[in-house]
Amino acid sequence: MNFDEAIQAHSAWKMKLSRYLRAPDGSIKAADIQPDCNCALGKWIYGDGKKWNTLSEYGTLRTEHARFHQEAARIVSKADTGKAVSEELYLGANSEFAKTSGAVVKAIMDIRRKAV
Repeated sequence: MNFDEAIQAHSAWKMKLSRYLRAPDGSIKAADIQPDCNCALGKWIYGDGKKWNTLSEYGTLRTEHARFHQEAARIVSKADTGKAVSEELYLGANSEFAKTSGAVVKAIMDIRRKAV
């Protein structure tokens, strides 16, 4: 996985969660997405991406990616309560999801800048 693919894999989560918020059918389990090592980016971080572990940005990426998965799991849990969940509130520009997602992308881009 290259850096662009890492960003794309991460960014796909917003669409996935957006669809889930509109129709929470139990197809996504909070317990399955909370660990940060099961998604494509997580597998890269703990696999091939480890070659960048001497960079402080790698530590930032690991921390922010873990926070991102905690937030995604929280959103799924909230949607699973059966109450209406505002997409704007949970996924919008000012949401914790957006903040953690942006931090993950920034960390990937920072690593890429130092990697070349």
